[in-house]
Amino acid sequence: MSSLRNAVKRKTHKERAQPSYRAKYGILEKHKDYVLRAKDFHKKEKEIKILQEKASFRNPDEFYFKMINSQTVNGIHRQKNGGKIYTQEEIMLMKTQDLRYVLNKAQAEKKKVERLQSVLHQTALPPANTHVYFAEDSAEVKEIAPVAAVKPSQVLPQRIRKKQESGYRELAERRERAEKLKNMTVTMSLKKQIMGKGRKRKLKDSEVDVKTVVVDNLAADEKEFTELLEEPSLTHHHKYCTVGRVYDKQL
Repeated sequence: MSSLRNAVKRKTHKERAQPSYRAKYGILEKHKDYVLRAKDFHKKEKEIKILQEKASFRNPDEFYFKMINSQTVNGIHRQKNGGKIYTQEEIMLMKTQDLRYVLNKAQAEKKKVERLQSVLHQTALPPANTHVYFAEDSAEVKEIAPVAAVKPSQVLPQRIRKKQESGYRELAERRERAEKLKNMTVTMSLKKQIMGKGRKRKLKDSEVDVKTVVVDNLAADEKEFTELLEEPSLTHHHKYCTVGRVYDKQL
């Protein structure tokens, strides 16, 4: 009988709507709506309770610099604008220290590139020794011929080949890094010179006949520093300006 009772179509019970005198309050709240509202209420209640406990156990003498270095804007903590104001001399000193550091790194990277080039060029040279095969008759010559045709340099062990490939990859990366450091050195030196005393003006197109590279007189050896700034692709006349003197160099 129970199966027949379940098979009979039953009346669909509809939830009642909001009474007419309460229609101004919107749709009648259902149980699932109440569950969501209750969960949200208890969540906020727990947060308030945690904040009250923190406030009750707070040390009245507690102090953080953020209390005076920040402010609240629309309920959001923001850092106050401003900070330490440096003088022109302090900024110049900091830029000089930065330039010295980048120059030192550029020189170190250049020496690493030269060392890698010398090592890898030695590995790329053809072997000077030869392997001589001796045969008693023509039959043995035919047997040895395929083995003798393969050069020793073509059958390098996998370990050596991987090490060689890794060395060439490192060389390419260090060359790229040295080029970036060189460009960074020139840019930083130019910015430092522009910040110096004296009047500066932008050159007109008609005045740019000679490429001028402004560098700082920081290197102990001017020749070494000039070689760092050399660009082999340029063929015209360069004029290098240092602090206190100007000298020309034909590339």
